[in-house]
Amino acid sequence: MDAQRLVLIASLAIVSYLLVLAWNEDYGQPVSAPHEQMVTQTPQDQTSALPDQDLPDSSAILPIETKVTKDIPSIEAKGALRDTSTANVITVQSDLLTLHINPAGGDIIYAALKAYPRIINSTDDPFVLLERSAERTYIAQSGLIGVNGLDANGSSRPVYQAQQSEYRMADGSNELIIDLTLTTENHVKVTKRYRLTRGDYLINLEYLIDNQSESSWQANFFAQFKRDNSPDPSQTTKMGMKSFVGAATTSTDERYKKLKFDDFAEKPLKLKNTGGWIAILQHYFVSAWIPNKDLQHTYQTRKNSQGENIAGFVSPAMVVAPGDTGSTSAQLYVGPKIQKHLAEISPSLELTVDYGWLWFIAQPLFWLLSTLHSFIGNWGWAIIFTTLSVKLAFFKLSATSYKSMANMRRVGPELQRLKERYGDDRQKMSTAMMELYKKEKINPLGGCLPILVQMPVFIALYWVLLESVELRQAPFMLWLNDLSVKDPYFILPIIMGATMWFQQTLNPEPPDPMQAKVMKLMPIMFTFFFLWFPAGLVLYWVVNNLLSIAQQWVITKQIENSAGAKSK
Repeated sequence: MDAQRLVLIASLAIVSYLLVLAWNEDYGQPVSAPHEQMVTQTPQDQTSALPDQDLPDSSAILPIETKVTKDIPSIEAKGALRDTSTANVITVQSDLLTLHINPAGGDIIYAALKAYPRIINSTDDPFVLLERSAERTYIAQSGLIGVNGLDANGSSRPVYQAQQSEYRMADGSNELIIDLTLTTENHVKVTKRYRLTRGDYLINLEYLIDNQSESSWQANFFAQFKRDNSPDPSQTTKMGMKSFVGAATTSTDERYKKLKFDDFAEKPLKLKNTGGWIAILQHYFVSAWIPNKDLQHTYQTRKNSQGENIAGFVSPAMVVAPGDTGSTSAQLYVGPKIQKHLAEISPSLELTVDYGWLWFIAQPLFWLLSTLHSFIGNWGWAIIFTTLSVKLAFFKLSATSYKSMANMRRVGPELQRLKERYGDDRQKMSTAMMELYKKEKINPLGGCLPILVQMPVFIALYWVLLESVELRQAPFMLWLNDLSVKDPYFILPIIMGATMWFQQTLNPEPPDPMQAKVMKLMPIMFTFFFLWFPAGLVLYWVVNNLLSIAQQWVITKQIENSAGAKSK
């Protein structure tokens, strides 16, 4: 009978495993993004409309310049600067980025990261961070508003001219400059200059003003991101904890402030800060505007009438006298969340690698993981040795916990006799148990407290493995060619569940029958949850369980052998 039951259970397990594999084949694989067809062709984009609700509010920061504004020519007279036809997009190729710039407004409407394939081993299919497509709207806008701002009035953007439709960083060159120019009817030449540097995801943007008119020229530089509420395309798992998708900024009062898209309508941000930055976050990647660090800027968030989220800043007014020149600038980062690079760009920008409230534990763990990887060269082995290091750091604390569990298991038969003796009389049963623990010098909480102390470390390590872009598409060995996605054959989660079940056999069974049943179901529940967790996280749990089993098994045997020797 027992043999038949065992065969049935094994058969059911095999069939269930095959069903999960079949489901994963049909529904669990990544699908081609709808934007692929769009970007394989020379992209086209209509003259970008910038409705009033998309414009930043500059009224609160414009200085009163009555003498200047008195002689300002009418912006409505600049009809020649505006166009309603289709504009050819300018393509820019650096060693790391592919950009598409819309001449209408000079916005970046597409940014692909060449070093980060969308799908592993697909070098010709880069991950797209910024795009305007049927699937997603996420673009970096910038312009000039205020008294003479070219983007201030009308439903269309000013159309810039470029010398060529495609720019490519030449071999041996360390930078690439793209100049977009426009001359008003009043002889004010505006140059919007993008500067890309080899080996860098940081883009420098500068407005150069050559005022050859007879009047003073005044405008405010603004830059912003516009993003809809589409899902995060870089999220590798649909289950478990997920990275934050939203905006973030910094201020003198708060180094790192997250801004939820849901709050943009009811609780929009409006703060003044000298220097600083504003960013849009998602899993692994970030885009950030970093204005002039010496000026005070107004940071704003809002929603437009289409429900799209807008986050950006407005700089103080720049005034250029007749016959004079002036400039204003900012930086745009579009790339991976690599802490050491972000820290060099602007203070606190590295905090966009968000480890949550346990960051003070996660940072040293990330340093350890990175240091081990620099020697080993494999992120899988770096995870294993990091887990080993953490276990060694808590070796004595874990030993205390396992000794308590072993002693609880040793007096298990006596607890069963007490249960049979007192039956449903919980008060007498509890009193007898406490007397037994006192007699045997057992602390019933001794097995729990040391584990609780370690939990913050394990949770922090979880976030380190989840947030580190360095692990994206990182191979380990055998069938595990990407530690940032789920195990394609679910072997690691099954091993994790098996180790969790085996570890439970070393623990004393809870006296409460219901609690005992729940504990027996936990390995099955955890196995199911971990099926779709990134393989790197599951690897950490497997190694941690194996090390815990080894330590607990040795301690349990030592205590049982010692108790057996005393009884003789």
